[in-house]
Amino acid sequence: MYFHAVVYIMCKNMKFKTIILFLLLLTGASLSSCGAKNPAATPATVEEAEAQIAKKQKKDAKAAAKGKKAAEKRYWKMQSKEAKKSIKRNKRRQKQNARRR
Repeated sequence: MYFHAVVYIMCKNMKFKTIILFLLLLTGASLSSCGAKNPAATPATVEEAEAQIAKKQKKDAKAAAKGKKAAEKRYWKMQSKEAKKSIKRNKRRQKQNARRR
């Protein structure tokens, strides 16, 4: 009998928690979507706009360089020892041939 009471209370609490969670998520979604765009975020002058664009381009370039570095690291990690040696020798040979031309 006691076990049934505990299970009933747990189920009752779970339903209540689920309803509260759903209401919180619904409230959060509605508040985030109905907000007006911040007027301070839009630049007032052309110089400010250009500065923001330059900053964004610099940030994007940095992210691209980081991604390229990670990709190169993954590539070298996947190669066998002999393949690494072969690639390095070929690169060196190509540099020497380019200098001779």
